[in-house]
Order: sequence, then C-alpha cells, then structure tokens
Amino acid sequence: MKEAMIKCDNVSFKYRVNEGEEERYAVNGVSFQVEKGEFLVVLGHNGSGKSTIAKHMNALLLPTDGTVIVDKLDTSDPNNLWDIRAKAGMVFQNPDNQLVATIVEEDVAFGPENLGVPPEEIRKRVDESLKKVGMYEYKRHAPHLLSGGQKQRIAIAGILAMKPECIIFDEPTAMLDPSGRKEVLNNIKEINKKYGITIVLITHYMDEAAQADRVIVMDNGKIILEGKPRDVFSNVRKMKEIGLDVPQVTELCYELKNSGIDIDTNILNVDEMVNAICQLR
Repeated sequence: MKEAMIKCDNVSFKYRVNEGEEERYAVNGVSFQVEKGEFLVVLGHNGSGKSTIAKHMNALLLPTDGTVIVDKLDTSDPNNLWDIRAKAGMVFQNPDNQLVATIVEEDVAFGPENLGVPPEEIRKRVDESLKKVGMYEYKRHAPHLLSGGQKQRIAIAGILAMKPECIIFDEPTAMLDPSGRKEVLNNIKEINKKYGITIVLITHYMDEAAQADRVIVMDNGKIILEGKPRDVFSNVRKMKEIGLDVPQVTELCYELKNSGIDIDTNILNVDEMVNAICQLR
C-alpha cells in the first residue's frame, strides 16, 4: 500500500448560519485518504461539503470531530500549522483574490519570502515555477492585465514556488472560460505527472473528474461513491439522483443500454464510444 499524503478519519464539521440556530453538518463522518503522487478529484454539487473538506486538508478549518493527518502531522495541533501549510498548498476559485503584487515575478516570490527562503534561492524558484506553468515570458507583466486562465496559472506558480508536496485546488476553473479551464487543467495534470506532486481537485465539472486517478463523490456532507472515474460514472442513475451529470458519452451509452442495445457503459470519451459502436453486431 502506498504512503498516505492526507488521511481523513471520521471527519465531521458543524456550523451555525445564525446565532441561536441549531448547528448543521457541512461534513458528516467522512473517511478517506490521498496517496502520495495521486490525482484525486472530490466531486459534488454546491452545498455537498466538498469545499469544506478541502479546507480541512491544510488546516484552514479544523474538524468538529475526527482527525485530519497531513503527511503524519495532525491538523489539530497548532504547532504543526506552518509545517502543514508548507506541505499542502491551496489554490482557490478566484485568482484575483490570491494575487498580491503588481508584477508577476514579485507575486510568485511572495510565498517563499514569507517562508524565509534566501533571495538567491527565491530567484531560482520563481523562474522554475513560472516555467512549469508556461508563464515565464510574462514575469515582468502586471497580473491584472492577464486573462483569467493566465492569472490562475500565476497563482499556481506562487504555490509551486513554496515547494509543496501536495496542492489542493478548490474549484480553480469555476470562473474561467472554456479555453482558460483547459489550460489550467492541463497544467494541473502536468504538475502531477511530471513532478510527482499530489493533487486534490475539488470540482463539479465531469470532464475534469474523468481525468483523475480516483474520484470521490460527496452529497449532503457524506461520501456516496468512490473509485476510478469509469467505475464511478457508470453509476448514471445514482449520479442523476443527487443532481450530478456524467460525461455525455457515458450517458449516451447508458441510454442505448436501456433501449436494449448491448453496449459497454464504462465509457469516458469519444474514442471509446466509437470503438464500442464499431463492435456492435
């Protein structure tokens, strides 16, 4: 069994909307682990608890019950906080909220400067990080003049410059257009495959989830499905019951199967769909 980067054990988180009201569960008894080097997607509609569990993974939130361990460090121990944040970086939905400087390279340098990294090492890290996200030629640009996808890649570079072992992405493409979404997702996949950084991607986009090593589906604060993308998405009825779609080709195969056509429903892309249709007798 591979070593765990993040381990959530029976995690619950309660909150109050208004003073005097009864507490509600945002996350309720969730257990799973993220292996080192894995690309995990946590999928769910708004209010499912997926972003709440994400914020537990680098101690932005602490569980009401249960434990969260990040690379053997318990998030509930305040002495572990800075070590956890150094190991597990976080990229949020709106890149404008993460950009702090007026020049791209200064923005990327902000994180390592706060970690006390020596200046010559910061210079090296900034250049390396910008190259990893394909934004090196923009290092002297003003971030506010960049596109949404480019801004998000700068935000990712800022996290990479801190040399984390894991990056948690909380719906990083939600505010981007289709081309911006595609470039950021390609970047995320490359960071995982080429550099071995553990990725946790929180999303409600099926096409993003289909590219993960493993998918966890949440609803009402609980995990309801877990497994490889093609196994999870073949549960078309269950996914629709909780208000989530599946990839279009998967749904098409599901409908064909229901119409009496003997076709595989574990299909995620157009090429697989074409092959399955060609094999029909």
